[in-house]
This record gives sequence, structure tokens and C-alpha cells, in this order.
Amino acid sequence: QVQLVESGGGLVQAGGSLRLSCAASGRTASSHAMGWFRQAPGKDREFVAAIHWSGTIPVYADSVKGRFTISRNNGKNIVYLQMSSLKPEDTAVYFCAADEAYARVRDRPKYWGQGTQVTVSS
Repeated sequence: QVQLVESGGGLVQAGGSLRLSCAASGRTASSHAMGWFRQAPGKDREFVAAIHWSGTIPVYADSVKGRFTISRNNGKNIVYLQMSSLKPEDTAVYFCAADEAYARVRDRPKYWGQGTQVTVSS
């Protein structure tokens, strides 16, 4: 079992930056692939970024490529999402997710956090 807690959301102006954190707990948390998803009001939840348990093979949605960076610190069991050049359309609740399999974390991860709100004003 893996528990995930997100933090770092807030209100930021367009063009600004935020860094989200996801603290993972559980005996095998550091061996799980991790990902970030988001859900805007009235829209489906969508994939944002994912990273292998080793900290390699980051992958991004086209909408955030070049602006967002996912990374992890396995010693602290924390995954980060550095968001830059934020746009109003990035406004959403951002969720952290985890799965034992990197192949699944982009589509149907087993574990989810509660989410953190990110609001980008124009």
C-alpha cells in the first residue's frame, strides 16, 4: 500500500512558476513509478507527466512539454512537478499517482493522492 500527499498548489499569475510536491509513504514507495494528472472544472482527468522509479524516463503530455519538469528524490520519497510559464489553461486540481508498473502509471495507476489546486490568473 502506498499513500500519497500533494502540496505546493496555489494561485499564480500567468507566466509564473510553481513547484508541486508529492510525499509518498509505504514500504515500497520508492520502487513505484510516479505520475501527475490534472482535472479542470467540467473536464476529464488528464495525464500530465510520469517518471520511472529510478528517476529516469520522464514523459510529458504535449500540452506541458518544455514547461513542466518531473523529478524525484527517492531518499525522501518525494516527487516534484516544477511548472513554469504557467497559463490560465493550466488551472486544475493536480493529482499525484503511483503504480508498481511504469507502463500503467500513465493510464491506470493504482494509487492516488487527494489533489492540490493550482489556479493561474490571466
